[in-house]
Amino acid sequence: MKKQLQATTKNTSLTFRELEIIRLIEREFNNREIAGQLGISERTVETHRKNILRKTRTNNVIGLIKYIYEHKLV
Repeated sequence: MKKQLQATTKNTSLTFRELEIIRLIEREFNNREIAGQLGISERTVETHRKNILRKTRTNNVIGLIKYIYEHKLV
């Protein structure tokens, strides 16, 4: 069974896939580009983005970028 890698910061547990998506968001990829890069559907990317925002308690990409730099996730 594959062990899932995670990053944990102050009550936030992000999966390896969520961290991959964060890195692509930081590189200014849109949902379609992220989906193509990772071989998943755009709908799956949208779901991951919603989960990332919920877990990091941010409301938008700017808040997310601030969060990932503050917590050294990239």
